[in-house]
Amino acid sequence: MASFVAMGALKNLAHTVRRPATARLIARSFSAEPSRVVIDKYVASSVSVSQEVQRLPNDVHERNSLYSNEDVRTMAGVTAMVRNDWTKQEIAEIYDLPFHELMYRSATVHRMYWDPSEVQQCTLLSIKTGGCTEDCSYCSQSTRHKTFVKPTPTLKVQEVMEAATRAKEAGSTRFCMGAAWRELGNKKNAFNHILEMVRGVNGMGMEVCCTLGMLNAEQAKQLKEAGLTAYNHNLDTSPEHYPKVITTRSYQDRLDTISNVRDAGISVCCGGILGLGEDESDRVGLLHVLATLPEHPESVPINALVSVEGTPLGDDDDISRVDSFDMARMIATARIVMPRTMVRLSAGRLSFSEAEQFMMFQAGANSIFNGDKLLTTDNPEFDVDQSLFQKLGFSGKPAHQGPRVAPAEADGKVIITKVTHGEDGNVQQQQQFA
Repeated sequence: MASFVAMGALKNLAHTVRRPATARLIARSFSAEPSRVVIDKYVASSVSVSQEVQRLPNDVHERNSLYSNEDVRTMAGVTAMVRNDWTKQEIAEIYDLPFHELMYRSATVHRMYWDPSEVQQCTLLSIKTGGCTEDCSYCSQSTRHKTFVKPTPTLKVQEVMEAATRAKEAGSTRFCMGAAWRELGNKKNAFNHILEMVRGVNGMGMEVCCTLGMLNAEQAKQLKEAGLTAYNHNLDTSPEHYPKVITTRSYQDRLDTISNVRDAGISVCCGGILGLGEDESDRVGLLHVLATLPEHPESVPINALVSVEGTPLGDDDDISRVDSFDMARMIATARIVMPRTMVRLSAGRLSFSEAEQFMMFQAGANSIFNGDKLLTTDNPEFDVDQSLFQKLGFSGKPAHQGPRVAPAEADGKVIITKVTHGEDGNVQQQQQFA
């Protein structure tokens, strides 16, 4: 019989789970072909918890394996599940829900899978600014656009270590390094310096993320061996709208890099940008690609375009501004279709008020970039974010530690259904009520 305890799969957690004496068990059997399937539906039992916070494994693959036989979760009339076979129509129906209903559902899903008071803080540093040969129509670092950005050489290792130290002292737990080039290619000397940077930041006790353009399988393997936690490579928009934004790199090029990163055992960070002249169907299309990858990304950054004078999109007056409702709707839909993915409130955050940012956290965002710069655009400063966290009652996620177990799960408020396959031809459904 499948385990009737919600936390039963979490054997490595330091707490004890007991079956309530008043639990009532109902079992039904019926035939199924070709194998026996046990559907185990139960209310997550209240647990005896020590003063130490319950945390899941930090490795996303290890974390997800704990729930490999989980089917659906239900709480407060909302049902959610991790799946990779979403259709565009299904995602569009979620995206198009009345705003109040969408927010309710996403906030409930968020609480079923996460502790809503814990928010990851990441810092992004440009280690190589400007001089990129790509023609991304939103980017100030392209050599094809006349912007305020001037090409600079790659930062020295010591400069990066000093920046990482400042970020850590300010509360950041993941340090991301970005370089403005199309791909690593044969940049052997630069790559060796980056590997040294990764080892150094990892040695400081911080998680390390890079965004370096396209990677081949061997480069991804070397970054993993150096201690890289995650790799960012955004899809930007839908496959249909993508050629209107970028022509020097194909959509498949991006998907291939994501595959190389995933195969190397590095967590994938992949999202997109709102405000590229896309339709709402393109926003749905982007989410559809992300939600149907072989594995959902560990994190999905949602960016609002920060338009820069001199870029094609920055000079296009017909591009409508992205507002807080656009961002919240995108974040909420991402949260529902990828419930175990960290959704990152990224570029453009400076343009939104604290109340608007709170709405986005309520929609399901649980990660931010902090620090005064995101590559070349402004971002809220560290002390401003710390003040916001205090107002909202948030705490930062520690480095190299997994997320907290969702309080709703630990407190027995979530009904979880599991499915297991047996050898005979019967199906047994079991339901426990706490």
